[in-house]
Amino acid sequence: MSQNESSPLKSSSSSLQVFSMMSLSPSLGSSYPWLKELKSEERGLYLIHLLLTCANHVATGSLENANIALEQISELASPDGDTMQRIAAYFTEALADRILKTWPGLHKAINSTRVVDLVSEQALVRRLFFEVFPFLKAAFLLVNQAIIEAMEGEKVVHVIDLDAAEPMQWIALIRGLSARPEGPPHLRISGIHVRKEVLDQMGHRLSEEAEKLDIPFQFNPVVGELEDLDVERLHVKTGEAVAISSVLRLHSLLASDDEPLRKKLPLALKNSNGIHLQRALQMSQNTLGELLEKDTVNGYSPSPDSASSSPLSSPVSPKVDTFLTALRGLLPKLVVITEQDSNHNGSTLMERLLESLHSYAALFDCLESTVSRASSERLKLEKMLFGNEIKNIISCEGAERKERHEKLEKWIQRLDSAGFCNVPLSYYGMLQAKTLLQGYNCNGYKMKAENGCVMICWQDRPMFSVSAWRCRNSL
Repeated sequence: MSQNESSPLKSSSSSLQVFSMMSLSPSLGSSYPWLKELKSEERGLYLIHLLLTCANHVATGSLENANIALEQISELASPDGDTMQRIAAYFTEALADRILKTWPGLHKAINSTRVVDLVSEQALVRRLFFEVFPFLKAAFLLVNQAIIEAMEGEKVVHVIDLDAAEPMQWIALIRGLSARPEGPPHLRISGIHVRKEVLDQMGHRLSEEAEKLDIPFQFNPVVGELEDLDVERLHVKTGEAVAISSVLRLHSLLASDDEPLRKKLPLALKNSNGIHLQRALQMSQNTLGELLEKDTVNGYSPSPDSASSSPLSSPVSPKVDTFLTALRGLLPKLVVITEQDSNHNGSTLMERLLESLHSYAALFDCLESTVSRASSERLKLEKMLFGNEIKNIISCEGAERKERHEKLEKWIQRLDSAGFCNVPLSYYGMLQAKTLLQGYNCNGYKMKAENGCVMICWQDRPMFSVSAWRCRNSL
């Protein structure tokens, strides 16, 4: 290679090194005009540098420097730009919200007139997520087939849905059970949700479908928060074969578990954000595409404290453990759990920022590959679902931080400790799910088996895990 030629990697790396040495302070009378001259890849790399720098300033309480970084990010980020600009827009909003919470009165005043029906908003975007992505459709196929096979020969089946928001899953199950050679069982579904009208609508739709297929059916609505569930309200009866389904729900129970642990954090862990920044800046010396494509970039991989050793992200979670023990007390024949396979429950802001940058970059990449940038559905998903999740992960702490997604290995440890053992998922269910993924006009959706569980992936990155369990002493 001649002296005039250079690789894109070296070019990108040198650009980022230049960026890292630049002052964040604007020149007199200037509003960072040179930012507008950056090419797309340079802009993406600089946005990553600014986000990491800003997050470090926020974590260390250097709010004036954080404000300067936010001003520069705002010049480059855009909710309707390219993928990196869109991601940066929502991470910027989250960091700004975290800063505002330093002044609780100001934060409350700014949000005092904001009227949002969170439950209705969540129902809308979850429906959009179901329609746009194949992840939940594939998960439902795996869950339903596991239930059908576990309930073979059972005459009375009781399914407990820990987040009864999507009737299509159970309509498909009713149809599957109606085709059993021995005939359909008597089916009872208990659905848990905070909104009575959501449960009423689900009960009506399921009852209609069961009546059409001549299946004996009952729907038991349980109104309330999952963390407040009294299992007696499920009315599990002797002789019922019980199956429990949790779809993207259990991680929220981790929300109240970190307050006692937070007070016991060692000083070194509390002050570890600067170490994460150094690691992140080394990581981001690669091209933007390489950064967003894989977990391991230029030698970076989640550190031991982000993976397992952090006190706040350890599998010891009293509320979840108690809840799982209560579920085991129902003696279910099968428990099937679907969770987002990400580590968003780190103890420090920098841990969560790094991990969520990777995982949400993959989700934004999915949208970029399948949906037009001008699509109103895409904008709703990005703002109302991904944007709100990013804000919760980055801006919130304590019981307020609900989006505590964790990796499959953490759930395996918890379920094992609660007295469950893994049940390999149905081969036929996996074939159905794989066929569904292949039917999308995109070759990025993949599926792989891991430890008897299934990972639904975008490219080579696991996005969602599905696992099945039974009580350890049951046959």
